[in-house]
This record gives sequence, C-alpha cells and structure tokens, in this order.
Amino acid sequence: MPTDTQPVRIALVAPNGRMGKAIATAAAEDHAVEIDNEAGNVLVDFSSPAALRSSLGRAVAARIPVLIGTTGLDTIAEQQIAVAAERVAVLQAANTSLGIAVLSDLVERAAYALGPDWDIEILEMHHRHKADAPSGTALALGEAAARGRGSPMRADRGRDGRGLKRAEGSVGFAALRGGTVAGDHDVIFAGLDERLILSHRAENRMIFARGALAAAKFLMCKPAGLYSMRDVISAS
Repeated sequence: MPTDTQPVRIALVAPNGRMGKAIATAAAEDHAVEIDNEAGNVLVDFSSPAALRSSLGRAVAARIPVLIGTTGLDTIAEQQIAVAAERVAVLQAANTSLGIAVLSDLVERAAYALGPDWDIEILEMHHRHKADAPSGTALALGEAAARGRGSPMRADRGRDGRGLKRAEGSVGFAALRGGTVAGDHDVIFAGLDERLILSHRAENRMIFARGALAAAKFLMCKPAGLYSMRDVISAS
C-alpha cells in the first residue's frame, strides 16, 4: 500500500485516451496516487492490443508492475503476458470495476451451486464505438461460469438462421451496441420454471478508473506473477 513517502506513481501508456483521462481525474482526487508518465512505479495500459508488447517490455525493463486493461487480445498476446508475469507483477483485467470483480465471484459460485442443468446466457451492451464483441468482460464472466462448472467454456457467440438448438453445456453471448452506454452486463441462469439474473450497470467510466487505482495500489511491492481483480477485492 502507498505511504506518505512512497506514493503510487502511475505511468499511463495512453494518457490522452478515454481511460487515461478518467484515471488522471480519479488520481487528482486520491492523495495516495499521482500520475508520472516518465518515472512511474506502476505502468497502466488501457490502449490497444498493438501496444501490448511494448508495454510489457517497458515494465520488465524497468522492473515495475503493470496493469493490463486492454481487451480483444489473441492467444499470442496472452502468451506474452504469461512470459512477462515470470519477471514482474502483472494484473490483467477485462474490467477494473470492483463491482464486476464481485459479480464474477458470484457467477462462479452460482454456476457451481446450480450445476449443468441450468443454461447460462450472457447479455452485454456498450457504446457505439466499442470495437470488440462480445466484450472482454462478458467473456471473463463466461470463464467464471465455466470455472464454477469445472469445465472449459464452450462459447456460443451468435445465433442466426433456423432450426437452431442450444448446445448442451454452452455459454451463450449476445452483444448490443448503441449510444453512450458505459457497460451493461447480465448473466442469466435459466432453469426449469425459474431464472436467476445477476447484473451490473456501469453508469460512468469513473468506476473503471477508481478500480484501476485500487489495482495499482494492490500491485505495489507484489512479487512477479499473474494477478486479477479478484485478488484486489480479496485483499481489501
């Protein structure tokens, strides 16, 4: 945790991006954090998949922890993250909202308790400019459900046409885009004659920024390894 003599100094990879600006605003309200893009002691990257390799290299070279909030990463990117995590602390999060971190934990518990007889569908909606679908958060929630079931996730990312039948054990995804929606996520457990719906609504991008600050504080002085927002809320 930060102290008066050692504040968390965050270096933003994309300070002029939406999240970069939001994190800077949140940091201005938090006396234990400051933005220092030249000599930060925690690197924060919410930029793009193309910048990931450079960000990880920068963190490893400087021996500082790094928060990766970029979504839409491929298998090669995941391998790069795993390699970097052998050298420095890396926290990867599709969504830095503390509420989403709690939701993910609840989804895993519900999937475990309800078992395979309950179908799982995930509905998400974001603003018109979002480039990837399903959202990284939706996919992460699907992975949480799969962990609860104790099996690999079988994702059904879209349905179109006739004669469709739901694949047993699959996790269905539906993506909506429009307006300025910061992020809505519903995880629907559908059983016989009943449904359980776990939901989260992001009303402002600042929730992600405040969560990123909490993650940055958590990363300070952590040993090399791969961390998640679940680790952050567990340490609270």
